[in-house]
Amino acid sequence: MNDEVVIDGNSLTLEHVAAVARDCAFVSLSPHAKQRVATTRGVVDKLVSQRAVAYGVTTGFGKLSEVAIPPDRLAELQVNLVRSHAAGVGELLPEREVRAMMLLRANVIAKGFSGARADLAELLLAMLNAGLTPPIPEQGSVGASGDLAPLAHLALSLIGEGTLCRGSESGPAAQMLKAAGLAPITLASKEGLALINGTQAHTSIGSLALVDARRLWSTAHLAGAMSLEALMGTPVAFDPRIQEVRGQNGQATSAAFLRDLLADSEIRESHRDNDPRVQDAYALRCMPQVHGPVLDAMDFAAMIIGRELNAATDNPLVFENGDLLSGGNFHGQSVAMVMDFLAIALTNLATISERRIDRLVHPDLNHGLPPFLSRDAGVNSGFMMAQVTAASIASECKVLSHPASVDTIPTDGNKEDVVPMAMSAAWKLRRIVKNVRYVLAIELMCAAQGIDCRAPLKPGKGVARGHEAVRKIIPPLERDRVLSGDIEAIAAAIASGELSPMVSQ
Repeated sequence: MNDEVVIDGNSLTLEHVAAVARDCAFVSLSPHAKQRVATTRGVVDKLVSQRAVAYGVTTGFGKLSEVAIPPDRLAELQVNLVRSHAAGVGELLPEREVRAMMLLRANVIAKGFSGARADLAELLLAMLNAGLTPPIPEQGSVGASGDLAPLAHLALSLIGEGTLCRGSESGPAAQMLKAAGLAPITLASKEGLALINGTQAHTSIGSLALVDARRLWSTAHLAGAMSLEALMGTPVAFDPRIQEVRGQNGQATSAAFLRDLLADSEIRESHRDNDPRVQDAYALRCMPQVHGPVLDAMDFAAMIIGRELNAATDNPLVFENGDLLSGGNFHGQSVAMVMDFLAIALTNLATISERRIDRLVHPDLNHGLPPFLSRDAGVNSGFMMAQVTAASIASECKVLSHPASVDTIPTDGNKEDVVPMAMSAAWKLRRIVKNVRYVLAIELMCAAQGIDCRAPLKPGKGVARGHEAVRKIIPPLERDRVLSGDIEAIAAAIASGELSPMVSQ
């Protein structure tokens, strides 16, 4: 059994999100959060009993906010809101992203500013613990007024409509809930709005992409260090004095990783005194200067996304003193911008890795390695096409790294006239993470083959561990074979973190 995650609206972390979304950790609601939620729910009930004019409680939504709703139709208003906003299309979000979204939405309710009952949060958590997830299309959100369409598809399942999935099984939501010993919610005033108004869809994707990006960063150093050894490069450029006078934290950390990986290398000693090259190409020499800023970008993204995990993103917000305030906390610009920033940063990992791959296979650049790393080049093409695949994927990353958050198009009758396109930023980032994983997998394959060619000389201790790990997954390329399966196998090992321990973070 995994450790339990207790949500209270204030202390959720990226590690918690990954544990619940990916590892299916058990999750529960803090008793203190229940009390806070009950207090603000009382505020909403009082406003309804007084027939006060309150946006989304006794009025319509968006452009229809000036339409007063009679008391006997308030429940109908909330159900219609959920149904009408479930207008998403396209591919379905992966299960782990849906689980993260469910967790984050429950955490927002637990924070106590939604004006919803704790029952909603508890049903979301019970569904998570039972392995129930709704199918949610990834297209249809502009990131304000929150991720309305994706969250509406989630809300549908809570009221027993639509479909729910449990592993390979799926069926009508009401039946799937009953089979798990759960019952649908009957929405009270404001609760439909509380379920769909917020940034939880794109923040969930960004959170998990950031966790994956940390593994890519570690793996990029392993791949780069292996390439440097295979190409008989020099680690002089990673000297701590060079990093110190630059003063960039990410760069210094990157160089330290590389030094650790390359320590005690016989390959290095074999050419220390007789190598005519004064310095290596940028793809080798400037790894700290390229990999390092990626770490800085990830740290910045972790700060912004970490705040958003515990943010009150409803509109209106309900306060314990009885105030009901309309604002714009549902606007996803902050997370959209850092996801675009991450996309740019990770694309640089792909482009520098692809350049190292090219040097490994290029007979004019690979310092005596066989052409395309094939000992029988001509009859065999070796890793020729693997480099082409890496080039294709790296180029796609460049296209995808164009920022989504600078775009906007008015919605809702021009009431919502500046939107962040946060979901576009999210799915592009997810795609780039997958692409970088493939490029690094190809580099690890090629670099391992290059190190094989340097035997009996041994690489640095960290590189040797990485080389051994790669060889446990795929054998050396003695003659041409289909490489797609090899690439997928190493990419899967990167995704699972199997190769990350080669670098101590």
